[in-house]
Amino acid sequence: MGPHPNLPPGERLRVLLVEDDEGDAFLVGELLAETNSMIDLLVATSLSEARQRIAGVDCVLLDLGLPDAQGLDGLRRVLEMSSGAAVCVLTGRSDEHLGIVAVAEGAQDYLVKGQVDGVLLTRALRYAVERKRADENARRLREVELRQAESARLERGLLPQPLMTTDEVAVHTFYRPGRHAALIGGDFFDVVQTRPDRVDLIVGDVCGHGVDEAALGVELRVAWRALILAGVPDDEVLPALEQVLMSERRLQEIFATVATARLDLAANRAVVRLAGHPPPLLLSGGKVAPVPARGGLLLGVRPRRPVAFDLEFDTDDWSLLMYTDGLIEGRVGDGDDRLDVDGLTGLLQERANHAVPLSELPAWLVGRAEQINGGPLADDVAMLLVTRGGGR
Repeated sequence: MGPHPNLPPGERLRVLLVEDDEGDAFLVGELLAETNSMIDLLVATSLSEARQRIAGVDCVLLDLGLPDAQGLDGLRRVLEMSSGAAVCVLTGRSDEHLGIVAVAEGAQDYLVKGQVDGVLLTRALRYAVERKRADENARRLREVELRQAESARLERGLLPQPLMTTDEVAVHTFYRPGRHAALIGGDFFDVVQTRPDRVDLIVGDVCGHGVDEAALGVELRVAWRALILAGVPDDEVLPALEQVLMSERRLQEIFATVATARLDLAANRAVVRLAGHPPPLLLSGGKVAPVPARGGLLLGVRPRRPVAFDLEFDTDDWSLLMYTDGLIEGRVGDGDDRLDVDGLTGLLQERANHAVPLSELPAWLVGRAEQINGGPLADDVAMLLVTRGGGR
């Protein structure tokens, strides 16, 4: 026999009938058989037996009158155990109102015993399965939308607008999530001007990816901004930030790397501090070089004050590039070599970048790093490029 012309097409389904009446169970099997329904029917006579047989079924056809469950109580228990399976309820003529309530409780459909034939039964089961799948897809879509909204809120917290009014320097920011499902990570940056001639900058990276790490990154950025605005002495800022990290992290293994710079515009100098973070790069006089500050220890490993490095600018035309390690961890060629700080320095020395406007330089660097890597960078990338004068 070929497929019944009045049935919706579809793949073969596994249906679990939970029915203690042998006559009704036999009738359901006959109705499905006469329509060549492509449905494999399993039968359980109680909820306890159904629990053992429910794995892998597409739909549960449930009688509301069972030895170990009556009415909606049985439905609720089946909904708890059915996970991704659709549920279609069987009621008697006198209990049809229960079918309506069952749909409101979470069942996909209901059928009245004695009022269905094989075609209607098969169509109802298939439609119930498709309705369940549509509900699941809608739920997953809603979860994705909520995660995206959450990530957007966290991103706004990680990547604020610079708090500065001076026009003596310009700050260009950049952020790009890594390729792992576009999950926002713990990279963050901030810029705060507290006096006409003083600007503080920070770039940091909390290890890991996901909501927890991003939230911790937001906390560290906000804490740093509060410490700077409160006028906390320079040497006390990063130790205080480390206290926040150690008290707020969910795992003891969580750490962060940080690079800070305090610009003294009147003296044309800066103070750089590193806590396990790659050094900023200085562009000046047509040359590019890493700032030779001591690397320091990661925040959250063993409390220790980072050593301050005094950076004197030789001219009024310079740029300072601060970045997270996602930019320099891409591969070079087919081996295990990484771009690293030397490779990034080489990119900035390429003649081609001299024609790139400074505002577009961070994006250009990421493009070149991805070209060398042979694809998107695996980690998040955050950058701050602060420039004075011509910037090179």
